[in-house]
Amino acid sequence: MRRYALFVKVLLILLLSLNFGYAAKQVVTNNESPVRFAIIGDRTDESVPGIYEEIVKEVERLKPDFVINVGDMIQGDYDTAINNDWKEYKKIVSTLSMPMYFTPGNHDTRCDTTYEVYQKQIGKPYYSFDYKNLHFIILDNTRWESTAELPKKEIDWLTNDLKEHQKADYTFAFFHKPLWIETIFNGKPDTLHSLFRNYGVDAVFNGHLHSYFSGKIDNILYTIVGSSGGTCAPGPTGLEYHFTWVTVDKNGISIAPVKIGSVLPWDEVTIKEGIFMDTIAVSGLTFRNSLSASENVPISDTIIVKLTNLSPDCILEDTLQWKIPEGWSVTPKSLLVKISAKDSSILKFSIKNKSKKLYPVPQASINFPYAKGKKYGVTRPLSITRKVYANLAKTSPVMDAKLSESIWRKPASLLFSADGSPMKIDSTYFYFSYDDSNLYVAAHCKESKMDSIFATAVKQDDAVYAEDCIGFFLCPDPSKGIVYQIYFNPLGTAFDQKISTGSNGEIKGIDRNWNGNYEVKATKGNNFWVVEARIPLNQFEVSGKNGQEWRLNFRRKQKRMDNAGDWQVPISYDPNTYGILIMK
Repeated sequence: MRRYALFVKVLLILLLSLNFGYAAKQVVTNNESPVRFAIIGDRTDESVPGIYEEIVKEVERLKPDFVINVGDMIQGDYDTAINNDWKEYKKIVSTLSMPMYFTPGNHDTRCDTTYEVYQKQIGKPYYSFDYKNLHFIILDNTRWESTAELPKKEIDWLTNDLKEHQKADYTFAFFHKPLWIETIFNGKPDTLHSLFRNYGVDAVFNGHLHSYFSGKIDNILYTIVGSSGGTCAPGPTGLEYHFTWVTVDKNGISIAPVKIGSVLPWDEVTIKEGIFMDTIAVSGLTFRNSLSASENVPISDTIIVKLTNLSPDCILEDTLQWKIPEGWSVTPKSLLVKISAKDSSILKFSIKNKSKKLYPVPQASINFPYAKGKKYGVTRPLSITRKVYANLAKTSPVMDAKLSESIWRKPASLLFSADGSPMKIDSTYFYFSYDDSNLYVAAHCKESKMDSIFATAVKQDDAVYAEDCIGFFLCPDPSKGIVYQIYFNPLGTAFDQKISTGSNGEIKGIDRNWNGNYEVKATKGNNFWVVEARIPLNQFEVSGKNGQEWRLNFRRKQKRMDNAGDWQVPISYDPNTYGILIMK
């Protein structure tokens, strides 16, 4: 179609328009408050149902002082249905609570018959009006293909109107076809542009092309308003269906295209709905079990998913889908779900991982209804519980950092970066042992550049966590939700604190004054450093027993690499995300 053939020319205009400087009109407006109006673009030429209606809704939400369109309101075919077309259009815009001014488009005035109908249904095809000290001109160029063809009667009217309103703070002109594209930049005269320039018109708005463009020509702001409902393709920036918002204040004229869907109702999300969505996030999609992973990953298991439709009156009808990373398989990959209001369903999936890429884990996603016509998407990563074992120490080990006793065997060494990718630090080996009264921990940390080790803290609770260090997150009694965070650096200095958490892992309090008692020994070798520590259990109000299970996470920070290796990802204060320390 003709307007799409003009696309390249419009781009050329935009480039050439950079040669025209724009000097803001020095006007002190008489208006005490800004004037704001909306411009709605073309609706027809294969109208897309519902788009124009939504544009009108969004304009109404913003409550402009008035609305202007740039034409093509109806399809305007040559048949007896044209009056019904106008009836339909008027019904759509009747929801606007502010005045609306109309600009004729070529679809609205195809021939003499439709032109007469337009005047009966809408009114004069060209006219002007004032709002406060602003002047607005509506022109009709719908049945001509150049400004030179415009009727002398209309040009004479325009000339007189411009002369009579030269004292307006700002003057705006509206007409459907941007015929100036064919004239100004082809070295041809343009009757309208000459009049606009001579009489101080400040801004011109057109439609017709169904795409948004703007340029500054002889101090005049030219704007082609894109589609507000007629078929179109996304513009260079992705802008598609939209309307245009204009503000006039003491700073001048501001023009902004507003993409459909940007102006939401005040009650888009109510407080009640927000609280309800928080409940859905916690309880809507849950795993009834977690995957158990030992130090030797692979994994093959069945995961049980519980879906609970918490809505009191909406059916949950959606597809649960899995995002499956490399190395994993989930069967089935997706499952259609239909759950009645206040009901739940149990789903089973076969999960396999045949690689050592434990992270990232598969993620399950589904949309839950939280209000009529509204859905809330919940995504939950697969729950993995790693296991590590503490061997019983029949004889208390000597804290010499040599790790020569037989209890120091089968270390945990498979660590990950914070994003779940393979760790980027040097190899690290963690060991655990216990007896009735103590937990014993040790770490052997490889370091290829020993002179790069950063460890200066020598006093307990100095910033050990900001140096080379190893760290533990211990939750001896998961029912109490108490987490003990303990770090040691290569000098054997400790940093520790006590964290209280709720059942959902939320932090209820952090006691930075809590200090544990430790017997620590640290040493350095040619390409490694070692920490060995005895941690009395009475300070945790527990004793060591065979079969006892703690929640645990641990890590190493390597300052030179500005990175860390974590056992269970992610590192947090929430014991629900920890693995398990099993005493045997």
